Amino acid sequence: MKINLRPEALETLVAQVLAANGMSEENARIVASAIVAAERDGARSHGLFRVPGYIGTLRSGWVNGKSVPEVADAAPGVVTADADNGYSQVALAKSRALLLEKARRNGVALLAIRNSHHFAALWPDVEPFAVAGFLAFSFVNTRSRVAPWGATKRLLGTNPMAFACPRPGAPPMVWDQASSVMAMGEVMLAAQDGHAVPDDVGIDAEGRTTTDPKAIMAGGALLPFGGHKGSAIAVMVEILAAALTGGRFGFEDRSAQFPGAESSNAGQTVLLIDPSVTAGAEFGARVEELFSRLASVGVARLPGDRRYAARRKAESEGIDIDEKTHDYLRSLLPAARPG
Repeated sequence: MKINLRPEALETLVAQVLAANGMSEENARIVASAIVAAERDGARSHGLFRVPGYIGTLRSGWVNGKSVPEVADAAPGVVTADADNGYSQVALAKSRALLLEKARRNGVALLAIRNSHHFAALWPDVEPFAVAGFLAFSFVNTRSRVAPWGATKRLLGTNPMAFACPRPGAPPMVWDQASSVMAMGEVMLAAQDGHAVPDDVGIDAEGRTTTDPKAIMAGGALLPFGGHKGSAIAVMVEILAAALTGGRFGFEDRSAQFPGAESSNAGQTVLLIDPSVTAGAEFGARVEELFSRLASVGVARLPGDRRYAARRKAESEGIDIDEKTHDYLRSLLPAARPG
């Protein structure tokens, strides 16, 4: 049986669940927005599927659900934020106004977040900045899950990155991808659903190629996309998200000391560029010419188009969740009631 909820109603429910399990109400609203954005846009691996991980991490004591980030005006084009061992989205929300102000004044601005946990899709972080007219990049490092090119043991994180480009009269073009062949959330989802993964996704604890997601998770490692090229990109993200921000490297993660914890204390970098400063009013038309040429050679859709289609459907028809998931969410509330 499916239960249909409006995105706003589901966001309220998830925020209530998070607040009932250790988050401040303000932080819960911010994080719930990211979770439901993924569910709404069809990214199941980063939506409600992640709620048990948030709850386990909160209950473990590894993350500070009541974090109060410390935001600093570090330089004319730089904002820094100590996330107070809380979720990165909270620090980003607290830094957004100052970051935008600097980007508008200088044409470029950077936000460096440290002491933070990022356990969600990355595109919700950058898309709003593109809506505001900026090119936006973000880089996040995570706990060690990926074997570098030529190695058989994990060292690097899945180290996702995202890019958003504004478009005149259309939603931004946005992509969000891990440095690994497959994001860990997708591997976890395959393990839960009993599905194999492709044979280029990971290795087992002995360094042998495997299609068993549980073997990858139990002492094995993910592989970088594109072999040595993806490995180099993962190293770049590690530097940009950890070394540059003052955050932890993936191999410095201590979450294993907190049973139930699933997120890692690491870093995030966000970079904004105002294209009107460099390309002037022609930027939008130039981008559309590129997209038109892509379509002319057979590209059926741009990055993000599938998510936008799922979003329109969810906003029109609501979000269907199975009864088991709904009951689980309700069970996490005080005085939970069926229905």
